Amino acid sequence: METTDQPFKEYPPFVRIHNDGTVERHTGTQTLPPSPLSDAGVSSKDVVISPNVSARLYIPHSALSSTKKLPTLVYFHGGGFIIESPFSPHYHPYQDALAAKAGVIIVSVNYRLAPEHQLPAAYDDSWEAIKWTVGLSDEWLRDHADLDRLFLAGDSSGGNIVHQMAMRAGETASSEVRLRGVVLVHPFFWGPNLSDTENEQSGFVEKLWKLFSPDVGAMQSHWVNWEAEGATPLTKLGCRRVMVCVAELDFIKKKGKEYYEALKESGWEGKVELVETEGENHVFHLFKPDCEKARVFMEQVVSFLNQV
Repeated sequence: METTDQPFKEYPPFVRIHNDGTVERHTGTQTLPPSPLSDAGVSSKDVVISPNVSARLYIPHSALSSTKKLPTLVYFHGGGFIIESPFSPHYHPYQDALAAKAGVIIVSVNYRLAPEHQLPAAYDDSWEAIKWTVGLSDEWLRDHADLDRLFLAGDSSGGNIVHQMAMRAGETASSEVRLRGVVLVHPFFWGPNLSDTENEQSGFVEKLWKLFSPDVGAMQSHWVNWEAEGATPLTKLGCRRVMVCVAELDFIKKKGKEYYEALKESGWEGKVELVETEGENHVFHLFKPDCEKARVFMEQVVSFLNQV
C-alpha cells in the first residue's frame, strides 16, 4: 500500500517509480542470448539499428546456404509499452519457433520503453526499424529477404504498434514500405462502450496510460481508440490482408473484435479475418507455448504468413 511519504509509486505488476525518477521494473527484464544454430534449426543474431533501436534477427539456418528469398516479418513485442524485449525468455523461443515453422526471416524490434520514453517514442522507433528492414541494411536481409512478402506482427501493445505502423505505411507518400499483410495478436485498443470486464479494468488501464501518454486519457487517445479525435481513418490502412487474433478470456477481447468489425465496415479495400482461441487468456501462447491451443494458434499464424 502506498502512503503519502513513500519515496516511490507502485504500478503493479510492472514497475516502481522512485521520486528521483529511477524506474525499477518488477518483471520482463530477463534475457536470453541469440544462437548461431538453435534446436529448431534457426540462426539468430543481435543488430544495432540506431542509438535508440536494436533488433534480434532470425533466419532458418538452411537458408544461409541458399539463394532462396524468404517472407520477411517485422515483429513488435508486448508488455504494455513498459516491459519486455525481443530477448526475453518469452519472446526469443517464440520467434525462434515461428521462423522455423513459417520459413521466414524475422526482425524482432527492441524499441524504447515508457515511462522513460513516452509515446510516440515506441512508434517512432518501430517505424525506424521497418525502414531499416526495407533498406536491406543487413546481409541476411540483402541476401534472403523477399520484400514483396513483407509482414508485420505483434502482440498486446505490440499489436497496437502493428496497427499504427500499417497506418503510417498507408499515409506515407512513397512506396518504400509495401506490406503484404499484418497480424494483430490480442491487440491493445481502448475506448467507449466498454464491457463489464473492461470496466472493471478501466482504472488500471488509465493509471498505466499516464505513464506513457499523460496528456490525454486512454479513452480519448487516438493511439488506442481508432474513433478518437485525430485518429486516421481506417481506410488508410496500408495493407490488403489483416489477421486479428483474440482470446476468449482476455479482458480486451471485445475491443479486438470491435476493431475487426470496424475495419470490415470502414470501406477499407482489403480482407480481414478474425481468429478467436476459446478458453484462453491474454498472450497464452507465450506463457504456455507447448499446449495444444498454442500449437494450433502457431499453425494459424504460419498459414497466414505463407499464403500466396
